[in-house]
Amino acid sequence: MPHHDSDEPCFNSFEPAVLRPAELASFSRGGGARTIPLVTRAVGAEVFLTGQTLFDGGAGIAPHTHNCPESVTILEGDAIVEIDGTEHHVTRFDTTYVPAGMPHRFRNASATEPMRILWIYASVDATRTIVETGVTARVDAEHDKAAAAGRD
Repeated sequence: MPHHDSDEPCFNSFEPAVLRPAELASFSRGGGARTIPLVTRAVGAEVFLTGQTLFDGGAGIAPHTHNCPESVTILEGDAIVEIDGTEHHVTRFDTTYVPAGMPHRFRNASATEPMRILWIYASVDATRTIVETGVTARVDAEHDKAAAAGRD
């Protein structure tokens, strides 16, 4: 990553945006989880990606890693986050930081109540590698598929 002086912006100028998750397309992550991309290349992001993932009661996502750090804040509900094999109970506004390459996953701690997270990847070039299969895909490629499908 290039070095930037403190008074030099680390991104090019782009139009500000107000993003309303209730008005944006979501896509299924499988197993009762769906994601709403927020700050992405589509709105001009050059430095980081953000979005929300909503989990139905009992839903979870597979253990995976990323090629960059990720921070997640619980917006609604209670979750179990597994980071490098250790489980932690997290609740509203608790925030995690997971370094690049470290296996982790989130699952809804409730069998009936919804759970929602806000995620931030430290790179617009973020990838996700599923631990079990070793399959790697760009995070924003998933977003492109959702936009192309135009589904909710």
